Amino acid sequence: MDAAQYKCPNCNAELTFDPVNQTLSCAYCLSKFTIDEIKAIYAEPEVITPEEEKEADEFAEHTSLYHCASCGADIMADDRQTATFCYYCHNPVILSGKLKGDYKPSKIIPFKLDRATAISKFKQWCWTKRFVPRDFKTQEQIEKMTGLYVPFWVADCSIKADLSGIGYKVHSWRSGNYQYTETKEYNVNRSAMVQTAGIPADGESKIEDELMEAIEPYNYKELKDFSMSYFSGFYADKYDVDKKAVFPRIRQRANEVSKKVIHDSTRDYTRIDITNEQYNIQKTDWSYIMLPVWFMTYKYKDKVYEFAINGQTGKIAGSPPLDKGRLKLLCGGIAAAITALFYFGGTYLL
Repeated sequence: MDAAQYKCPNCNAELTFDPVNQTLSCAYCLSKFTIDEIKAIYAEPEVITPEEEKEADEFAEHTSLYHCASCGADIMADDRQTATFCYYCHNPVILSGKLKGDYKPSKIIPFKLDRATAISKFKQWCWTKRFVPRDFKTQEQIEKMTGLYVPFWVADCSIKADLSGIGYKVHSWRSGNYQYTETKEYNVNRSAMVQTAGIPADGESKIEDELMEAIEPYNYKELKDFSMSYFSGFYADKYDVDKKAVFPRIRQRANEVSKKVIHDSTRDYTRIDITNEQYNIQKTDWSYIMLPVWFMTYKYKDKVYEFAINGQTGKIAGSPPLDKGRLKLLCGGIAAAITALFYFGGTYLL
């Protein structure tokens, strides 16, 4: 069997054969598979229909790509809309050509929040932030808010979960003047295939991953088949982080879910001394989708601050900068007032 012809079912990197363990291994995401597992996974080859090819060609024909020479961002827009500035650094962008159909998403969640509602929510949120720079709340700054479709990889994972150890059931009771404790030991073994669905990871390197995770969740029931018409009036990012690069984030979240499932099945025990615990993703099914975000950046003292609003639910995330000068003025004013109070209070008492 020629291992070079097989791709990793999780991250699509090349698999190599390990003679010692007799397994196929992925050097990129560290996944391991038996030969039988790989044969079963690739038993049915993927087929691209003529309709899918046509849709990819139409996407490439009607999508324009703009490039920011300042920060390197790539912005997508339909061919009826002109991008004039970079959503990230606000510098001018230039038309750089068309996109390949490979960048066509399969699904999209359309914006539910219009611009006026997003700005209103942002004003309510930021007006509670007292010690921010004065121009942070200006209309000029808020007008920089951009309706942006952010590229996301969404993964459905099949995880093989195994746990073994010694479980203890401890029972205590009192009889007369004596306290009794009974401890029973059990061999505990858990083995399961855990299925996770819809784990997201954004495919844009310029936006902080934590920011995108902070505005989750999205309601996937509102996913629509992709159409260029949803881009009308909005911009979109071209993904620059591929499946291989986001897979470690996907694996961490999938393993956390699997671990909870396995550990929840051992709640009957007072405690468990674990001797072996493994979570291995056997297969990952990927979807490339676009999710709506109202996005804004603010530059303060050579640092860029990012703010995001979930374009479906209105959830807001971001950390505004602290204007230390304004804070010092307030602290100074409070100190002066306290000094004056003590001084005039003391004079009055004398």
